[in-house]
Amino acid sequence: MSKRNTQQRRQTIITELDQRGKVSVYQLAKQFSLSEVTIRKDLAILETSSLLLRRYGGAISLPKESIEPKNKSLSKRKLAIAKQAALLINDHHRIIIDSGSTTSALVKALDDKKGLIVMTNSLSIAGELTALENEPVLLMTGGTWDPQSEAFQGQVAEQVLRSYDFDQLFIGADAIDIARGTTTYNELTGLSRVMAEVSKEVIVMVESDKIGRKIPNLELPWHCIHTLITDNGLSEEIINQLIKQDIKLIIAN
Repeated sequence: MSKRNTQQRRQTIITELDQRGKVSVYQLAKQFSLSEVTIRKDLAILETSSLLLRRYGGAISLPKESIEPKNKSLSKRKLAIAKQAALLINDHHRIIIDSGSTTSALVKALDDKKGLIVMTNSLSIAGELTALENEPVLLMTGGTWDPQSEAFQGQVAEQVLRSYDFDQLFIGADAIDIARGTTTYNELTGLSRVMAEVSKEVIVMVESDKIGRKIPNLELPWHCIHTLITDNGLSEEIINQLIKQDIKLIIAN
């Protein structure tokens, strides 16, 4: 089934929800002559996009006050960054997607990639990956759950990662220190560094308003980073300073 038909079907589901308030997996499968597994994937994708709420056997409309995102411009920046990041991924690549709101936006841009193998330490990202129609092979780090980063961390996760090698790591940051690299509030930086060690290319995805913030904990120094993807909110002075760090800088419009 073409991507266009998939998008049209999902839009039809949203339209029916607006009209009726709820839909059932059984009815939708019969309506579109598809398996219930495919319909459940549709509903999962729509739920991660904050367009509905899944319930047993189907889905219901969101409450009216929940439909609009709190910060549209923020969402648009993340999606623009994710779109640029997806252009760097080839079919059959082995990639790591670290936990984070910006990196999770990348998942929505992977539906046309074939044969992907994706490792993540995030339960929410894992859930979104299982909803993709192209069904990438999903690997989980396991480890100790860290409520601060909402992801698995620790020695077990590091040992699992060292059992593999990857083409690319996609990772976010709490801030970018122009002199040092990526920084974080979290003192657990070991897993991020192992992710970088086992990846041929390290791609940092971060919004421009995080660049220049002062946060004490260094996560990845510049020599570990190959590419930085951000939005078009940077001054020429900051752009020139970043380029001097010997990285590839991609500006998403």
